[in-house]
Amino acid sequence: MEMWKESQLKQLTFAREIDVAYPILLRFAENIGFSFCAIYLTSNNRNADFNALQINNYPKQFSQQYEKERYSKVDPAIAHCNHSMLPIVWSENLFSSTPKLWQAQQEYGLRHGWSQSFLHEESGLCSIISLAREHGPLSPLELYEHFGYMFYATTHLSELFAKTLPKAALKSAQPHLSPRELEVLKLSSVGKTAYEISRILFLSERTVNYHVQNVILKLNVCNKISAVIAAARIGII
Repeated sequence: MEMWKESQLKQLTFAREIDVAYPILLRFAENIGFSFCAIYLTSNNRNADFNALQINNYPKQFSQQYEKERYSKVDPAIAHCNHSMLPIVWSENLFSSTPKLWQAQQEYGLRHGWSQSFLHEESGLCSIISLAREHGPLSPLELYEHFGYMFYATTHLSELFAKTLPKAALKSAQPHLSPRELEVLKLSSVGKTAYEISRILFLSERTVNYHVQNVILKLNVCNKISAVIAAARIGII
């Protein structure tokens, strides 16, 4: 690991507030060739009563437009990060359903970027870091070289964010189920067997049972019926 990267990683580790962590992330972004850095911290818990936190150095006019048009509700990069911890590279195809947002990003120099998230299942918190620049598409090698730092940074931001929230907000957080687990759970709730679900979703019966077991563990129950009841009680299905 390069000395500067190791140094900034240590600085990030010792940062105890998000406002302190952000300048460190910005320096890291600049060191690896990105002009813009944004952090977006929110919760997948639909009962949470706090607003998302956004900090970035995007052009002021773009930020105002983003806020005015409420693009965070339809931003495909955020939508991906809310359900996956795999890095997502920005592309015209990714933003095909939101062409106005894509065009605005191009106009303000946010042409090439990628986003990385960390999903904290216990609390439902989601932290996202996005890096962007005007020139030069991202290469697979860049993602490979910087993924570890980005993943650690999102994890650390999630921990810092959690400390700023009322404890009640964290206690009421719902278990985070993947989209596939939700599909399996919903079909189970209407009486479908593992075999029937496997035919509907084009999965193996073994895979369906794997998802069922994950749901049972996440909801802290003892069987599939109890999982359906628990999920209905907290509003997941």
